[in-house]
Amino acid sequence: MSSSASNTATAGSVPATAAPPASPGESYSLSRRVLILVTVVLGSTLYATTLLIASTLLPQMQGTMSATQDEIAWAMTFNILATAVATPMTGWLAARFGRRQTMTWSVFLFTLTTFMCGAADSLEALVFWRVLQGALGAPVIPLSQTILLDSFPKRQQGLVTSIFGMAVVIGPVIGPTLGGLLSELYSWRWAFYMIVPVGFVSFAGLRLTLPHDKPTGRTALDWTGFLSLSVTIACIQLVLSRGQRLDWYDSGEIIAETFIAVLAFWIFLAHSLTARRPFLNLRLLLDRNYALGLVLVLIYGMLNFTPMVLLPPLLQQHAGFPDLLIGEIVAARGGGATLGFFLAIFVGRMDPRVGLIGGFSLQAISGFWLMGLDLNVGTGTLMANSFVQGIAIGVIWVPLTLVTFSTIGAANLAEGTAVYHLLRNIGSSFFISICVAEIVRATGANYGRMVELVNPYNKALALPWVTGGWDFDTVQGLARLSKEINRQAAMLGYINAFGFYTLCSALAVPLVLLIGRRVVRTA
Repeated sequence: MSSSASNTATAGSVPATAAPPASPGESYSLSRRVLILVTVVLGSTLYATTLLIASTLLPQMQGTMSATQDEIAWAMTFNILATAVATPMTGWLAARFGRRQTMTWSVFLFTLTTFMCGAADSLEALVFWRVLQGALGAPVIPLSQTILLDSFPKRQQGLVTSIFGMAVVIGPVIGPTLGGLLSELYSWRWAFYMIVPVGFVSFAGLRLTLPHDKPTGRTALDWTGFLSLSVTIACIQLVLSRGQRLDWYDSGEIIAETFIAVLAFWIFLAHSLTARRPFLNLRLLLDRNYALGLVLVLIYGMLNFTPMVLLPPLLQQHAGFPDLLIGEIVAARGGGATLGFFLAIFVGRMDPRVGLIGGFSLQAISGFWLMGLDLNVGTGTLMANSFVQGIAIGVIWVPLTLVTFSTIGAANLAEGTAVYHLLRNIGSSFFISICVAEIVRATGANYGRMVELVNPYNKALALPWVTGGWDFDTVQGLARLSKEINRQAAMLGYINAFGFYTLCSALAVPLVLLIGRRVVRTA
C-alpha cells in the first residue's frame, strides 16, 4: 500500500528485499493513531447518520413531493445503489489520487450533496442528489476501515474495529431523534442541513490528521469490468424498484432491463475470469472464509437497514405516530448497537462463530417479534424490538469483519474490503426494493379480498356487535371503512416483509458453521 511504502522509504531501516512489517501503524505514535481514529470515525459516521435520518423522513418527503410509497423509497434505494456501484472504485481512486485526497474530498463532496438534498424541490431532484450523495461518499467507509487497519498494530485491530463500530452508531442514535425534532419544528429539510457543519468540520480534521501519501498510479481502472458490473446492478435495481408498478414481465421495460442485466453480468464474469488485471479479482473467492464472509455480509446488508425503511411509513401513515416518536424508535436501534459493540469486545475472545450465531439468532427473534405486531402496538414494544435489532447488528459486525479477512493477504486487503462493502450495500438496496414491492402487492391483494365481504348479502354485518360504530348507510361511513380496511391490508403486507426478514436471518445461522476456525490474517 502507498502509505506503507512511503513510511518504509523514509525510515530507511528496512532493506528492499526484507519482508514488509506486520502493520505500518507500528511507526505511528499513540497520539497520532488516536487523532487518525477520531477524524476517520467522524467522517465515516456521516454516511450512517444521513441514511437513518432519511428513513425517518420518508413520510414527510412523500407528502412534499406528492409521491407514492414505492416512489419515495427510491430516495433510499438509489442512494444505497449508487454507493454499491461506486464502492469498488475505492482502490483505483486511492491508487490514482492517494488515500488522503480521496478520503478528504469524498467527505467534502458528500457534505455538499447533503445540502443539495435538503434544498431539492422535486422527487427527481431529490433522487438525483441522493444518487450523487451515495456515489461521492462511497469511498469513505471502505477507506476508513483500510486506514484504521493500516494505522494500528495487528494486536490492536480487533479493539479498533470495535471502537470504530461503536463510534459509527453514535450518529444513528443522535441523528434520527434530532432530525425528527427539527422536522416537526421546521421541516424535513433541516434534518439534512444540520449535517453540513459537521461535514465541513470532518473535512478540516481529515486534512490536518491523515498522513500524506503519494498516489501509486499502479492500478489502472478496468473499464470493461466496472461498466458491466455497474450496468448489471443498476438494471436489477430498476427491475426491483419498478416491477410492481409496471406489472413485472407484462412490461416491455422490465423485460429489456432484465435482458440487459443478464447480458452485462455475463460480460462481467467472462471478462473477470480471463482478463489479466480485472476490476474485481474473482479468484479471491477460492478462500473459504472470505467467500462465506461475503455471503454473510450480503445477508447482513439485507437485514441492516430494512426495518428502518419499512417502519417509519407504517407508523406514521397507518398507526398515527409523530415524526419525533419515530425518530426515538429508530434511535433505540443505535443504542442497542452501541451495547452490541461493547459485547462484541468480550465475545471476540471466544470463537467468532459464537458471536455470529448469537447475532443472527437475535435478528431472527426480532423479525418473528415484528410479525406478531398490529396497528395498536405501543412505543415501548417498538423501542424494545429496535434495541434488540441494534444489539444483533453490533454483535455481528466485529467477528464478521475479522473472520472475512482472516486469511486474506495484505496485498488484497483494499480490494477485498471494497467488495465486502459492495455486497453489503447491494444486499440492502435489493432487499428493501423486494420488501417494498411485496408490501404494495399484498396491500392491493388483501384490500381486494376484504372489501368483497362488505356487501348487503353478508349476514354477519347485520349483527350490531360485529359492525360496532361503523356506518354502512352513508358515503362518509363507507369511506372511513375503506380507510380502515386499507390500514389492515397494508399491515398484512408489512407482516409478509417481516417474514422475509426473519427467514433470511435464520438461513444465515447454518452458514456460520461452515466458517474455518483459523482467523489469523496473513501478510
